[in-house]
Amino acid sequence: MKLNDLLDTGLAELDLPLPEGVRERLLDYVALLDKWNHTYNLTAVREPEAMVTQHILDTLAILPHLPGGSMADIGSGGGIPGVPIAIAQPQRGVTLVESNQKKAAFLRQVSIELALANIEVVEGRVESLAGRQFDVLISRALSELPEFARMAGHLLAPGGSIVTMKGLYPHEELAGLGQPWSVRDVIALRVPGLDAARHLVLAGAAA
Repeated sequence: MKLNDLLDTGLAELDLPLPEGVRERLLDYVALLDKWNHTYNLTAVREPEAMVTQHILDTLAILPHLPGGSMADIGSGGGIPGVPIAIAQPQRGVTLVESNQKKAAFLRQVSIELALANIEVVEGRVESLAGRQFDVLISRALSELPEFARMAGHLLAPGGSIVTMKGLYPHEELAGLGQPWSVRDVIALRVPGLDAARHLVLAGAAA
């Protein structure tokens, strides 16, 4: 199946209303990811078709459940999930935080080539964001939830949300999340074309 057909089928299954031009930008992003991946090893997913399913549709499936406001994608890597979110939600400011120099260079190139004015790339560790706050902190493969909250929780604005993308239901991670944090919701997701468990965890400061 062609990439555009694969994406269109997935978008139809997700029933997502997206702004004009989003589909084309998502495909352009996959092309950049595929091109740079040969040199920079951005993702273990090598085939563009698999990138559409495992990166793009996997990310878009979480959009209906995402809290609004400014977002920091911690340990963004090749830009998942921050770049597809920024493309699909141009009104949202998305900060991509990546300590690897080559991956950060790729993220800056994506921002330039796709004209994503709502993206900021921060090359460095979480500590380099000291003094800033975000409404949403998100990660997909950075660390387990308790470690993520410990490492980045100080960047969360009052009432904000810590969001993590998981595979199987993360029983142990949820049990290990201590004060001052609490789990707000765990949402089972279905990703078009992906025969695997997916869950979205939303947490925040305990009331």
